[in-house]
Amino acid sequence: MRILVYTSPARGHLFPAVPIVQELQRRGHAVTLRTLASQVELLRALGIDAEPISSRVEAIELDDHRARSVPAKAKRALATFLARATPEAPDLAEAIAAHDPQLLLIDVNCWGAATVAEASGLPWAMYAPYVLPVPSRDLPPFGPGLAPARGRMHRARDALLRTVGRVVLERQAIPPLRALRERHGLGPLQHWSELFERPGLMLALTAEGFEYPRSDWPANVRLVGPINWSPPQPPPPWLQELRDPLVLVTCSTERQRDRRLVRVALQALPPAGMSVLATTAAHDPAQFESPPGSRVTRFVSHDPVLARAACVVCHGGMGITQKALSAEVPVVVVPFGRDQLETARRVELAGAGVRLSPKNLTPARLAAAVREARDCRPGAQRVSRAYAAAGGAVAAADALEGLGG
Repeated sequence: MRILVYTSPARGHLFPAVPIVQELQRRGHAVTLRTLASQVELLRALGIDAEPISSRVEAIELDDHRARSVPAKAKRALATFLARATPEAPDLAEAIAAHDPQLLLIDVNCWGAATVAEASGLPWAMYAPYVLPVPSRDLPPFGPGLAPARGRMHRARDALLRTVGRVVLERQAIPPLRALRERHGLGPLQHWSELFERPGLMLALTAEGFEYPRSDWPANVRLVGPINWSPPQPPPPWLQELRDPLVLVTCSTERQRDRRLVRVALQALPPAGMSVLATTAAHDPAQFESPPGSRVTRFVSHDPVLARAACVVCHGGMGITQKALSAEVPVVVVPFGRDQLETARRVELAGAGVRLSPKNLTPARLAAAVREARDCRPGAQRVSRAYAAAGGAVAAADALEGLGG
Protein backbone atom coordinates (compact mmCIF):
# COMPACT_ATOMS: atom_id res chain seq x y z
CA MET A 1 0.00 0.00 0.00
CA ARG A 2 1.20 3.52 -0.84
CA ILE A 3 0.87 5.81 2.19
CA LEU A 4 1.45 9.57 2.43
CA VAL A 5 2.11 11.13 5.85
CA TYR A 6 1.89 14.91 6.34
CA THR A 7 3.06 16.71 9.48
CA SER A 8 3.10 20.24 10.82
CA PRO A 9 6.48 22.02 11.11
CA ALA A 10 7.15 20.82 14.66
CA ARG A 11 9.57 18.14 15.85
CA GLY A 12 7.13 17.26 18.62
CA HIS A 13 4.65 16.23 15.93
CA LEU A 14 7.16 14.66 13.54
CA PHE A 15 9.02 12.44 16.01
CA PRO A 16 5.97 10.37 17.10
CA ALA A 17 5.19 9.67 13.44
CA VAL A 18 8.62 8.18 12.74
CA PRO A 19 8.09 4.79 14.46
CA ILE A 20 4.69 4.47 12.75
CA VAL A 21 6.36 5.05 9.37
CA GLN A 22 9.12 2.57 10.20
CA GLU A 23 6.60 -0.08 11.28
CA LEU A 24 4.61 0.41 8.08
CA GLN A 25 7.79 0.12 6.03
CA ARG A 26 8.73 -3.05 7.89
CA ARG A 27 5.40 -4.52 6.76
CA GLY A 28 6.21 -3.75 3.14
CA HIS A 29 4.22 -0.54 2.61
CA ALA A 30 5.66 2.33 0.55
CA VAL A 31 5.54 5.43 2.77
CA THR A 32 6.35 9.05 1.93
CA LEU A 33 6.71 11.49 4.81
CA ARG A 34 6.32 15.21 4.10
CA THR A 35 7.56 17.28 7.04
CA LEU A 36 9.70 20.21 8.14
CA ALA A 37 12.72 20.80 5.91
CA SER A 38 15.36 20.73 8.65
CA GLN A 39 14.63 17.07 9.40
CA VAL A 40 14.51 15.68 5.85
CA GLU A 41 18.21 14.74 5.67
CA LEU A 42 18.02 12.91 9.02
CA LEU A 43 14.94 10.97 7.94
CA ARG A 44 16.47 9.98 4.62
CA ALA A 45 19.52 8.68 6.47
CA LEU A 46 17.12 6.41 8.37
CA GLY A 47 15.80 5.01 5.10
CA ILE A 48 12.57 7.04 5.08
CA ASP A 49 11.32 8.62 1.86
CA ALA A 50 11.07 12.18 3.20
CA GLU A 51 10.49 15.53 1.55
CA PRO A 52 9.89 19.05 2.87
CA ILE A 53 6.52 20.64 3.36
CA SER A 54 5.96 23.97 1.63
CA SER A 55 8.23 26.77 2.82
CA ARG A 56 5.08 28.91 3.01
CA VAL A 57 3.79 26.65 5.78
CA GLU A 58 7.07 26.70 7.67
CA ALA A 59 7.26 30.49 7.43
CA ILE A 60 4.16 30.86 9.64
CA GLU A 61 5.62 30.79 13.14
CA LEU A 62 3.75 29.58 16.19
CA ASP A 63 4.10 32.81 18.16
CA ASP A 64 1.96 32.21 21.23
CA HIS A 65 5.00 33.03 23.37
CA ARG A 66 4.25 36.68 22.60
CA ALA A 67 0.99 36.52 24.56
CA ARG A 68 0.75 36.79 28.34
CA SER A 69 -2.54 35.16 29.34
CA VAL A 70 -3.58 31.55 28.66
CA PRO A 71 -6.65 32.62 26.58
CA ALA A 72 -4.50 34.99 24.51
CA LYS A 73 -1.97 32.22 23.90
CA ALA A 74 -4.73 29.87 22.76
CA LYS A 75 -6.08 32.52 20.39
CA ARG A 76 -2.62 33.00 18.82
CA ALA A 77 -2.14 29.25 18.43
CA LEU A 78 -5.50 28.90 16.69
CA ALA A 79 -4.60 31.81 14.41
CA THR A 80 -1.35 30.05 13.48
CA PHE A 81 -3.05 26.77 12.54
CA LEU A 82 -5.68 28.63 10.55
CA ALA A 83 -3.04 30.66 8.70
CA ARG A 84 -1.06 27.53 7.87
CA ALA A 85 -4.19 25.86 6.53
CA THR A 86 -4.18 28.04 3.40
CA PRO A 87 -0.75 26.93 2.06
CA GLU A 88 -1.14 23.39 3.47
CA ALA A 89 -4.07 22.66 1.18
CA PRO A 90 -2.26 23.03 -2.17
CA ASP A 91 0.87 21.47 -0.66
CA LEU A 92 -0.94 18.24 0.19
CA ALA A 93 -2.83 18.31 -3.12
CA GLU A 94 0.52 18.49 -4.95
CA ALA A 95 1.89 15.60 -2.88
CA ILE A 96 -1.17 13.47 -3.66
CA ALA A 97 -0.76 14.17 -7.38
CA ALA A 98 2.96 13.29 -7.20
CA HIS A 99 2.70 10.07 -5.16
CA ASP A 100 -0.78 8.68 -5.91
CA PRO A 101 -1.23 7.38 -2.34
CA GLN A 102 -3.84 4.85 -1.29
CA LEU A 103 -3.97 6.11 2.31
CA LEU A 104 -3.28 9.45 4.01
CA LEU A 105 -2.12 10.11 7.59
CA ILE A 106 -2.43 13.77 8.64
CA ASP A 107 -1.13 15.62 11.71
CA VAL A 108 -4.01 16.83 13.88
CA ASN A 109 -2.74 20.44 13.66
CA CYS A 110 -2.84 20.47 9.83
CA TRP A 111 -6.36 21.70 9.17
CA GLY A 112 -5.79 22.65 5.54
CA ALA A 113 -4.24 19.27 4.79
CA ALA A 114 -7.15 17.59 6.58
CA THR A 115 -9.60 19.44 4.33
CA VAL A 116 -7.83 18.24 1.19
CA ALA A 117 -7.60 14.72 2.60
CA GLU A 118 -11.35 14.62 3.20
CA ALA A 119 -12.09 16.06 -0.25
CA SER A 120 -9.75 13.57 -1.96
CA GLY A 121 -12.07 10.63 -1.35
CA LEU A 122 -9.10 8.56 -0.19
CA PRO A 123 -9.10 6.67 3.12
CA TRP A 124 -7.46 8.98 5.62
CA ALA A 125 -6.50 9.17 9.27
CA MET A 126 -5.32 11.79 11.73
CA TYR A 127 -2.90 11.37 14.60
CA ALA A 128 -2.86 13.49 17.76
CA PRO A 129 0.33 13.56 19.84
CA TYR A 130 -1.34 15.62 22.56
CA VAL A 131 -4.51 15.23 24.65
CA LEU A 132 -7.33 14.98 22.14
CA PRO A 133 -9.61 18.04 22.51
CA VAL A 134 -12.81 16.13 21.82
CA PRO A 135 -15.68 17.10 24.16
CA SER A 136 -17.19 14.48 26.43
CA ARG A 137 -20.09 14.38 28.87
CA ASP A 138 -17.66 12.79 31.34
CA LEU A 139 -15.02 15.54 31.22
CA PRO A 140 -14.64 19.26 31.94
CA PRO A 141 -14.07 21.61 28.98
CA PHE A 142 -10.66 21.25 27.36
CA GLY A 143 -8.05 23.91 28.06
CA PRO A 144 -8.04 25.14 31.67
CA GLY A 145 -6.80 21.85 33.11
CA LEU A 146 -9.77 21.25 35.37
CA ALA A 147 -10.31 18.01 37.26
CA PRO A 148 -13.42 15.97 36.37
CA ALA A 149 -16.56 17.36 37.97
CA ARG A 150 -17.66 16.26 41.41
CA GLY A 151 -21.11 17.45 42.32
CA ARG A 152 -23.69 19.86 40.97
CA MET A 153 -21.61 23.04 41.23
CA HIS A 154 -18.76 21.58 39.19
CA ARG A 155 -21.17 20.35 36.53
CA ALA A 156 -22.73 23.81 36.32
CA ARG A 157 -19.23 25.32 36.01
CA ASP A 158 -18.41 22.92 33.21
CA ALA A 159 -21.64 23.67 31.33
CA LEU A 160 -20.95 27.42 31.47
CA LEU A 161 -17.32 27.12 30.41
CA ARG A 162 -18.21 24.68 27.64
CA THR A 163 -20.72 27.15 26.21
CA VAL A 164 -18.32 30.10 26.43
CA GLY A 165 -15.47 28.11 24.91
CA ARG A 166 -17.62 26.87 22.04
CA VAL A 167 -18.74 30.41 21.19
CA VAL A 168 -15.17 31.75 21.23
CA LEU A 169 -13.81 28.86 19.16
CA GLU A 170 -16.56 28.99 16.61
CA ARG A 171 -16.25 32.73 16.12
CA GLN A 172 -12.53 32.39 15.40
CA ALA A 173 -12.20 28.99 13.75
CA ILE A 174 -15.44 28.13 11.99
CA PRO A 175 -15.66 30.98 9.40
CA PRO A 176 -12.19 30.39 7.83
CA LEU A 177 -12.63 26.61 7.98
CA ARG A 178 -16.05 26.92 6.35
CA ALA A 179 -14.58 29.02 3.53
CA LEU A 180 -11.75 26.53 3.00
CA ARG A 181 -14.14 23.59 2.95
CA GLU A 182 -16.43 25.34 0.48
CA ARG A 183 -13.50 25.82 -1.90
CA HIS A 184 -12.97 22.05 -1.83
CA GLY A 185 -16.63 21.14 -2.23
CA LEU A 186 -17.21 20.08 1.37
CA GLY A 187 -20.12 20.90 3.63
CA PRO A 188 -19.72 23.22 6.61
CA LEU A 189 -18.71 22.19 10.10
CA GLN A 190 -21.36 22.93 12.70
CA HIS A 191 -18.94 22.68 15.61
CA TRP A 192 -15.16 23.01 15.79
CA SER A 193 -14.77 19.56 17.34
CA GLU A 194 -16.29 17.97 14.21
CA LEU A 195 -12.88 18.45 12.62
CA PHE A 196 -11.67 15.44 14.63
CA GLU A 197 -14.66 13.27 13.69
CA ARG A 198 -14.14 13.56 9.91
CA PRO A 199 -11.24 11.13 9.40
CA GLY A 200 -12.01 7.43 9.26
CA LEU A 201 -9.47 6.90 12.02
CA MET A 202 -8.15 9.16 14.76
CA LEU A 203 -4.99 7.85 16.42
CA ALA A 204 -4.73 9.26 19.94
CA LEU A 205 -1.13 8.82 21.08
CA THR A 206 -1.93 8.27 24.74
CA ALA A 207 -3.86 5.76 26.83
CA GLU A 208 -6.37 5.57 29.62
CA GLY A 209 -4.43 5.30 32.84
CA PHE A 210 -3.03 8.70 31.96
CA GLU A 211 -5.89 10.07 29.86
CA TYR A 212 -9.20 10.38 31.68
CA PRO A 213 -11.54 7.43 31.07
CA ARG A 214 -14.71 8.36 29.22
CA SER A 215 -17.84 6.51 28.15
CA ASP A 216 -18.35 8.38 24.87
CA TRP A 217 -15.17 8.16 22.84
CA PRO A 218 -16.03 8.86 19.17
CA ALA A 219 -16.19 5.69 17.10
CA ASN A 220 -13.16 6.67 15.00
CA VAL A 221 -10.78 7.13 17.97
CA ARG A 222 -8.15 4.51 18.74
CA LEU A 223 -5.89 5.04 21.76
CA VAL A 224 -2.54 3.47 20.93
CA GLY A 225 -0.38 4.93 23.70
CA PRO A 226 2.58 7.29 23.34
CA ILE A 227 5.03 6.71 20.52
CA ASN A 228 8.39 7.86 21.81
CA TRP A 229 11.23 8.54 19.41
CA SER A 230 14.17 10.88 19.14
CA PRO A 231 17.10 11.00 16.69
CA PRO A 232 19.69 8.31 17.40
CA GLN A 233 22.50 9.81 19.45
CA PRO A 234 25.10 8.18 21.70
CA PRO A 235 25.12 9.40 25.30
CA PRO A 236 27.58 12.26 25.77
CA PRO A 237 30.71 11.29 27.71
CA TRP A 238 30.06 13.98 30.33
CA LEU A 239 26.74 12.38 31.33
CA GLN A 240 28.53 9.94 33.65
CA GLU A 241 30.13 12.88 35.46
CA LEU A 242 26.72 14.07 36.74
CA ARG A 243 25.96 12.64 40.14
CA ASP A 244 22.79 10.97 41.34
CA PRO A 245 20.10 11.89 42.14
CA LEU A 246 19.87 13.42 38.67
CA VAL A 247 16.96 15.63 37.58
CA LEU A 248 16.26 16.22 33.90
CA VAL A 249 14.86 19.70 33.20
CA THR A 250 13.45 20.41 29.75
CA CYS A 251 12.03 23.34 27.79
CA SER A 252 9.70 23.18 24.81
CA THR A 253 11.04 22.70 21.28
CA GLU A 254 8.43 25.32 20.25
CA ARG A 255 9.45 28.67 21.70
CA GLN A 256 7.49 29.85 24.72
CA ARG A 257 8.09 31.68 28.00
CA ASP A 258 9.60 28.71 29.82
CA ARG A 259 13.27 29.67 30.16
CA ARG A 260 12.57 30.55 33.81
CA LEU A 261 12.13 26.83 34.43
CA VAL A 262 15.83 26.23 33.81
CA ARG A 263 16.95 29.26 35.80
CA VAL A 264 14.92 28.31 38.86
CA ALA A 265 15.93 24.64 38.66
CA LEU A 266 19.63 25.58 38.61
CA GLN A 267 19.07 27.78 41.66
CA ALA A 268 16.94 25.26 43.57
CA LEU A 269 18.12 21.72 42.97
CA PRO A 270 21.94 21.63 43.29
CA PRO A 271 21.78 23.20 46.79
CA ALA A 272 19.20 20.51 47.63
CA GLY A 273 21.71 17.78 46.75
CA MET A 274 20.48 17.02 43.22
CA SER A 275 22.39 17.45 39.97
CA VAL A 276 20.62 19.00 36.98
CA LEU A 277 20.79 18.26 33.29
CA ALA A 278 18.82 20.97 31.49
CA THR A 279 17.95 20.85 27.78
CA THR A 280 16.97 24.32 26.58
CA ALA A 281 15.67 23.39 23.08
CA ALA A 282 14.27 26.68 21.70
CA HIS A 283 16.49 28.79 24.00
CA ASP A 284 20.21 29.50 23.72
CA PRO A 285 22.01 27.46 26.41
CA ALA A 286 24.61 30.23 26.71
CA GLN A 287 21.96 32.31 28.51
CA PHE A 288 22.27 30.10 31.59
CA GLU A 289 25.01 29.67 34.16
CA SER A 290 25.39 26.10 35.29
CA PRO A 291 26.82 25.42 38.77
CA PRO A 292 29.50 22.73 39.16
CA GLY A 293 28.06 19.24 38.89
CA SER A 294 25.18 20.25 36.60
CA ARG A 295 24.95 20.80 32.85
CA VAL A 296 22.96 22.93 30.39
CA THR A 297 22.79 21.99 26.71
CA ARG A 298 20.38 22.63 23.87
CA PHE A 299 19.68 18.99 22.98
CA VAL A 300 20.66 15.57 24.23
CA SER A 301 18.99 12.20 23.74
CA HIS A 302 16.68 11.78 26.71
CA ASP A 303 16.72 7.98 26.72
CA PRO A 304 20.03 7.43 28.55
CA VAL A 305 19.17 10.28 30.93
CA LEU A 306 15.77 8.81 31.80
CA ALA A 307 17.42 5.47 32.52
CA ARG A 308 18.85 7.01 35.70
CA ALA A 309 16.80 10.17 36.32
CA ALA A 310 15.09 10.52 39.69
CA CYS A 311 12.60 13.06 38.32
CA VAL A 312 11.81 15.15 35.25
CA VAL A 313 10.91 18.83 35.52
CA CYS A 314 9.22 20.08 32.37
CA HIS A 315 6.72 22.46 30.79
CA GLY A 316 4.15 19.70 30.28
CA GLY A 317 4.59 18.99 26.59
CA MET A 318 3.08 15.58 25.92
CA GLY A 319 6.28 14.33 24.30
CA ILE A 320 8.61 14.63 27.27
CA THR A 321 5.87 13.99 29.83
CA GLN A 322 4.82 10.69 28.32
CA LYS A 323 8.41 9.71 27.57
CA ALA A 324 9.31 10.20 31.23
CA LEU A 325 6.29 8.25 32.47
CA SER A 326 6.96 5.46 29.97
CA ALA A 327 10.37 5.15 31.61
CA GLU A 328 8.66 5.08 35.04
CA VAL A 329 10.14 8.47 35.98
CA PRO A 330 7.83 10.83 37.94
CA VAL A 331 7.32 14.36 36.69
CA VAL A 332 6.99 17.92 37.97
CA VAL A 333 4.96 19.83 35.39
CA VAL A 334 5.03 23.63 35.25
CA PRO A 335 2.48 24.43 32.50
CA PHE A 336 2.99 27.64 30.55
CA GLY A 337 0.15 27.31 28.02
CA ARG A 338 -1.11 25.33 24.99
CA ASP A 339 -2.28 21.86 26.08
CA GLN A 340 0.09 21.87 29.05
CA LEU A 341 -2.55 22.67 31.68
CA GLU A 342 -4.43 19.54 30.63
CA THR A 343 -1.28 17.44 30.70
CA ALA A 344 -0.30 18.76 34.13
CA ARG A 345 -3.68 17.92 35.64
CA ARG A 346 -3.55 14.37 34.26
CA VAL A 347 -0.10 13.86 35.77
CA GLU A 348 -1.42 15.00 39.13
CA LEU A 349 -4.60 12.89 39.07
CA ALA A 350 -2.68 9.81 37.90
CA GLY A 351 -0.48 10.12 40.99
CA ALA A 352 2.52 10.21 38.65
CA GLY A 353 3.94 13.57 39.67
CA VAL A 354 3.25 17.11 40.80
CA ARG A 355 1.62 20.11 39.15
CA LEU A 356 3.25 23.47 39.96
CA SER A 357 1.82 26.76 38.71
CA PRO A 358 4.28 29.12 36.97
CA LYS A 359 3.11 31.76 39.45
CA ASN A 360 4.49 29.58 42.25
CA LEU A 361 7.76 28.76 40.49
CA THR A 362 10.31 29.70 43.15
CA PRO A 363 13.46 27.80 44.15
CA ALA A 364 11.95 26.67 47.46
CA ARG A 365 8.68 25.49 45.93
CA LEU A 366 10.37 23.74 43.03
CA ALA A 367 12.72 21.87 45.35
CA ALA A 368 9.73 20.80 47.47
CA ALA A 369 7.79 19.73 44.37
CA VAL A 370 10.69 17.58 43.16
CA ARG A 371 10.97 15.91 46.57
CA GLU A 372 7.23 15.20 46.52
CA ALA A 373 7.32 13.93 42.94
CA ARG A 374 10.10 11.47 43.70
CA ASP A 375 7.63 9.67 45.96
CA CYS A 376 5.26 9.27 42.98
CA ARG A 377 7.25 6.57 41.19
CA PRO A 378 4.50 3.94 41.82
CA GLY A 379 2.06 6.19 39.94
CA ALA A 380 4.54 6.60 37.08
CA GLN A 381 4.91 2.81 36.96
CA ARG A 382 1.12 2.35 36.71
CA VAL A 383 0.95 4.80 33.81
CA SER A 384 3.90 3.09 32.11
CA ARG A 385 2.11 -0.26 32.22
CA ALA A 386 -1.03 1.29 30.71
CA TYR A 387 1.03 2.81 27.91
CA ALA A 388 2.72 -0.49 27.11
CA ALA A 389 -0.63 -2.31 26.97
CA ALA A 390 -1.96 0.16 24.37
CA GLY A 391 0.40 -1.16 21.69
CA GLY A 392 2.27 1.88 20.36
CA ALA A 393 3.45 1.93 16.75
CA VAL A 394 2.37 -1.68 16.15
CA ALA A 395 -1.21 -0.87 17.20
CA ALA A 396 -1.15 2.29 15.08
CA ALA A 397 0.03 0.37 12.00
CA ASP A 398 -2.63 -2.32 12.60
CA ALA A 399 -5.34 0.36 12.69
CA LEU A 400 -4.03 2.06 9.56
CA GLU A 401 -3.92 -1.23 7.66
CA GLY A 402 -7.51 -1.86 8.72
CA LEU A 403 -8.53 1.55 7.42
CA GLY A 404 -6.70 1.15 4.13
CA GLY A 405 -7.98 -2.34 3.50
